Amino acid sequence: MGSRKKQMADAIKEAKKHVAFAKLNNCPTSPRKMRLVADLVRGEKVENALNILKFNNKEASGRLEKLLLSAIANWQSKNEDADVESAELFVKEIKVDSGSMLKRLRPAPQGRAHRIRKRSNHVTLVVGANNNTQA
Repeated sequence: MGSRKKQMADAIKEAKKHVAFAKLNNCPTSPRKMRLVADLVRGEKVENALNILKFNNKEASGRLEKLLLSAIANWQSKNEDADVESAELFVKEIKVDSGSMLKRLRPAPQGRAHRIRKRSNHVTLVVGANNNTQA
């Protein structure tokens, strides 16, 4: 029974070798604005995604570009023998969750106060390799 568990663990480890991720926590941008940019690169090849992010004029695209480069570097450190260009990396998954919220008060007419919610988000980006080229 122990050898079967070891085989399963080795299979899972081999599957995880073709995947790398990077996380961006407490990014001071609202999740809605970040999702607009994240939807542009979901499922794209890495080279294409980098071009989209580089020439997009939204502020969130600069942060996502840096995160994508970090995920590529993480993949490269896992697979030192493999080449990034020949692996055909693509954005396997990108998830934007809301983070903590700073609550502030803004003066309003007639002595009232309105609450301002300064939102932040967490982004998780997963990069995967096409297994067709390595199998």
